[in-house]
Amino acid sequence: MTVRPPVRARSWAEIRWRQFRNAPRPVFRAVAADAGVAAVLGTAYLAYDVALSRGARLPGGDLRTLAVAGLVLGILVAGSLVTYVIVPQPTGSSNRPMRSTWSAALGFLAGVPIAYLTLVLVVQILKPFLV
Repeated sequence: MTVRPPVRARSWAEIRWRQFRNAPRPVFRAVAADAGVAAVLGTAYLAYDVALSRGARLPGGDLRTLAVAGLVLGILVAGSLVTYVIVPQPTGSSNRPMRSTWSAALGFLAGVPIAYLTLVLVVQILKPFLV
């Protein structure tokens, strides 16, 4: 019987980096789906906000608050729907993928921080460069 050397303790950063590199497939797909939806809706909101800031007269007037609400709800709802479609539930021996509301819940929960980060990126970082 061979004696193994003691296992080296990893630092907090090493552990988190390894978790980041080896993320579970459903979580990665949920975050990617929400990020894709956020990129499209964030770009649309940024164009709308910059147009209003430069003095454009758009039909309906200044609806930025409604646009922000639409952005957040769009990311949550569309992200949940896309995640529901692309993240099948593990089935074991069955050949056909099964859908579950848990996939949609995963997309919704991944969408909350993505929506916040999208608003920060668009309003605080990108908009000052364009106005």
